[in-house]
Amino acid sequence: MRPALIVPLLSAVCLTAGPRDSQLDWPLQVETVPSPAGDGSAQPQLSVSSRGVLMSWIERAGPKATLRFAERTGSAWSEPRTVASGANWFVNWADVPSVVRLPDGTLAAHWLQKSGPGTYAYDVRLSYSKDDGRTWSPSFTPHHDGTETEHGFATLFPLPGAGLGLVWLDGRNMKSGEHSNGGHGSDDMSLRFGSFGKDWTQTADTALDLRVCECCPTAVAITSEGPIVAYRDRSPDETRDIYVTRLENGRWTEGKPLHADGWRVPACPVNGPALSARGREVAAAWFNARDDKPKSLAAFSSDAGRTFSTPVRLDDEASLGRVDIELLPDGSAAAAYVEFAGRQAQFRVRRVLPDGSRSQPVTIAGMAGNRSSGYPRMVLREGELVFAWTVRDAGSRVRTAVARLPR
Repeated sequence: MRPALIVPLLSAVCLTAGPRDSQLDWPLQVETVPSPAGDGSAQPQLSVSSRGVLMSWIERAGPKATLRFAERTGSAWSEPRTVASGANWFVNWADVPSVVRLPDGTLAAHWLQKSGPGTYAYDVRLSYSKDDGRTWSPSFTPHHDGTETEHGFATLFPLPGAGLGLVWLDGRNMKSGEHSNGGHGSDDMSLRFGSFGKDWTQTADTALDLRVCECCPTAVAITSEGPIVAYRDRSPDETRDIYVTRLENGRWTEGKPLHADGWRVPACPVNGPALSARGREVAAAWFNARDDKPKSLAAFSSDAGRTFSTPVRLDDEASLGRVDIELLPDGSAAAAYVEFAGRQAQFRVRRVLPDGSRSQPVTIAGMAGNRSSGYPRMVLREGELVFAWTVRDAGSRVRTAVARLPR
């Protein structure tokens, strides 16, 4: 997000050994497939619906940014369609727009649009389509504070039987235009929740946590007991561990640590968590660099996210984080992360179990080990893992690959 906030934690370090490898059998065969994204594309995002896998991305042409999407409903991507475009968008490597399909078939999208002259004055803009993306509604915001401050890192999700839900980071309490404290004003970033009914009337706009890390992506999964949200908290002593909150009996629970990492860092690492859920089972992945030892971790819950297992180390040497995770049918998980293998950054995935067992890692692609590569993505649908990432060569382009789960 803000370059001044990124801590140089990825220098050569001596790391303790990771968890034991039990050589889990996972002969994953990854196949690169033609991507629907064109030249100048980046910022991929993936989501799943009953129809297939939906990928969105941004294409740049000079000052103009365009949000596009395509769906993989069989063995190939559909022709891409355009949601919206503008020359006044806020485009960022970590704060990524999205398009999701709701259970009734409606498409919902979000992007970031400047609200004032300040560098970090921008809003979350929402729009929806009821005709598969041929036409879109006029855009609107889920927040109504009217401040020219940062609103971003949104995650959209379906609320069971109730339309659209979303969470986002909200800077209404931060001092606009002041960038002390590592790039932010002296006040606090908050996490907020909004919801819209099926008629797109807003039904909620409320704070979930009044002091959170300033620019780490958020994550949401839907359990059989309702949504669970994961985010990076910020305590008064600058401990920035991953927290979770759940929508329980119509109310959000108080945020609590997913795991007590105790990572104290005086600046935002721009590294958010990932969640996956099926029934009461939840898998989470996140990044932690306590003691300057950067690593990616995963943990499991069997009670809809109330408690989590002992974390499993994902990487072998040193990780850049940027994690993703998907629960597999047998109760294990496919966990994706970026690892530094020597001087090369690699987008990798491996199978992990709650007891700490791990398969050998599978490398999806090499990638730039800096912000230009953004966040790689992974989703699972009907036994197929789908991957998306950004390649930076002469220009920029989103690539995709697939892998059938081994039988």
